[in-house]
Amino acid sequence: MQRSARNPIHPGSAILKRPGHAEWLPVVAILAAVIWWGGSFSAMRVLLRALSPWSVMWLRMVIALALLLPFAGRLLPRGNYRKGDWKLLIPMVLFQPCLYFLLEAYALCYTTSSQAGVIASLVPLLVAVGAWMVLGEAIGAKTVSGLLIAMLGVAALTLLQGGPGSATNPLLGNIMELGAMTSAAANILIVKRLSSRYNPWSLTAMQTAAGALFFSPGLVFLVQNDAMTWTAQSVAAICFLGAFVTLGAFGCYNWGMSRIPASRASAFINLVPVFALLFGWLFLDELLSAPQWLAAVAVIGGVLLSQSKARAGSVSEAAAINPSAATR
Repeated sequence: MQRSARNPIHPGSAILKRPGHAEWLPVVAILAAVIWWGGSFSAMRVLLRALSPWSVMWLRMVIALALLLPFAGRLLPRGNYRKGDWKLLIPMVLFQPCLYFLLEAYALCYTTSSQAGVIASLVPLLVAVGAWMVLGEAIGAKTVSGLLIAMLGVAALTLLQGGPGSATNPLLGNIMELGAMTSAAANILIVKRLSSRYNPWSLTAMQTAAGALFFSPGLVFLVQNDAMTWTAQSVAAICFLGAFVTLGAFGCYNWGMSRIPASRASAFINLVPVFALLFGWLFLDELLSAPQWLAAVAVIGGVLLSQSKARAGSVSEAAAINPSAATR
């Protein structure tokens, strides 16, 4: 079957084949997304000190949606929809942003941004396991071993006592964060399948619109909440979450992922906990105890072990990370 040159099946296919194209642009976009995701955990904790999770999520969705509205005409998926796509589009927006952001927002009420960031590094593993369960893809001994090591690391990170800024209920918070990452992994498998025909920014726009509707009760919480004092820090935090994380990070990752191999895209997710730990230390004075640092190393090491197998010709595109995701 021949493809029209004006309407390629894959939005990034022409760029992948174009010799001399600046390949560093997708890498920069994905790296920017990872840095913003790492910072999102600290920004969320700042806002959750005075606002309900629903209020925070509604505000960041509305900000992102407002930035997308001027481009609404160009983001409509004209001619891309096929019969039965709703069976994938509805779960896509339910997993992310709805379930993903809801679970993560409440998780950060009970755990630290540093611990949440470490747990976020499990996403590549969860995607690989999901591809094995749902798509019947092969899963090697290293992946299984890495998963076990990483999960033991998460358990240790949860049970060990931390330093200043430690979690109030790490067991509950980290379970919720793990649930959020599971939602993100499910979303990734769906988005990767849809991105062969849909513009990645169109998928991001669909998720943002669905999130604004789903979290609309946050407006009621916001009106009734008198505890929030809109300081320069809180305004900067909500603008950062709405513009740079909810829209920018997820959009940049979607765009970059459609233009580089899946194995390269997934590797960048391992940097999320590094930046989460850095921002948690810089802005929230969060410190992990020495045993927790060892647990964090175990989590990241387990993820790296699971991805150390030879990827050439064996890594499925369905295992690519697309945190449109997320929209960390």
